[in-house]
Order: sequence, then structure tokens, then C-alpha cells
Amino acid sequence: MSHTYSILIGMPRLKTTVSIDEQSLRDASELLGLTSTSEVVDVALDRLVQSERLLRDLRAYLGRPPTAEEAMFGSVRVRFDLDDDDVDYEALYGAP
Repeated sequence: MSHTYSILIGMPRLKTTVSIDEQSLRDASELLGLTSTSEVVDVALDRLVQSERLLRDLRAYLGRPPTAEEAMFGSVRVRFDLDDDDVDYEALYGAP
């Protein structure tokens, strides 16, 4: 396996070979509007990680595994938008 770096986001990228179900890849590509297999895999992994972290947090918060109904929320995508595009936070608080 070799590592490359993505110019777009500056994150290390792993170049590897995987076996993927063709129909699942086509379905995911169509649903997401993506043509790149790498992009589809990235989105799938991001969503899996987000979902599993949410379930982990639920278990920790509740002190028990979540019910099926509670676990369902782990697969719901949420777009967080403060509607504050016009606020210059760096000018207000300085650069991080």
C-alpha cells in the first residue's frame, strides 16, 4: 500500500485495491451524484464513522445500548447551518 496526499484537502490518502459490489457502487454513485469511486467510498466511510460515533455516544449517554428506534437516528444526515455566512469570526475573535 502506498500513501499519497490529496491536493484538495491536504489529507493523506491511501491508495489501495478493494473489491466492491458493482451494483451497490452504481446505486451509491447515482444517489450521491458522484462519478468517482474514491468519492463514493469517502462518503460511505464518512457516513459510517459519523453513524458509529453517534451510536457510541448514545450508548455512553444512556448507559445502555440504544433501542432500534434510537439507533435509527444514527443514519440520518443532519446539515448544521448557523446562517452566519456574513459573520467574520476571524475578525471578531482572531484566527484559530
